Amino acid sequence: MSTHTAPRPLAADFRRTLAEFASGVTVVAAVDGGDPVGFACQSFTSVSLDPPLVLFCVTSDSRTWPRIRSAGRFSINVLAEDQHDLCTRFGTRTGSRFDGLEWELSRWGTPSLPGALARLHCELHTVHDGGDHRIVVGEVVDLERSETSEPPMVFFRGRFGLGEDEPVPDQLWSDGWL
Repeated sequence: MSTHTAPRPLAADFRRTLAEFASGVTVVAAVDGGDPVGFACQSFTSVSLDPPLVLFCVTSDSRTWPRIRSAGRFSINVLAEDQHDLCTRFGTRTGSRFDGLEWELSRWGTPSLPGALARLHCELHTVHDGGDHRIVVGEVVDLERSETSEPPMVFFRGRFGLGEDEPVPDQLWSDGWL
């Protein structure tokens, strides 16, 4: 047990420090009650090879997460560098994210988004409380990889890409992006 008595870091300082860690960007998607739902997520990682497990984190106040949880299955769509439009579409709380979007239903009943570098189709394994987020673990039941040589979308220092000058729009930060 720690005996450290200094005050905890401020949320803004925590966010700025974590911005030094580059991550990929994904869209987590499912079909609930016949309707596709999804959200942009950069807190995604592998957990285990045997069994194949991945995790993502989602804000506790997400309106989309309860629908994905209800579906019990979801896809993780790994975005390519040029897919800013998909990231923006799924990274905001306004509008219908699938309106006018060409997407396919996988054989697992999960959304496959166009142009994704990879897709992992998962079944819900466990959910853990993590402060103001939920830590969701999924068991991977199928994989798809693109044959393209496109680079991945990278989120770094509050921007997409390593050399980008344009910051991420404020509405994405308000939707729970770290």
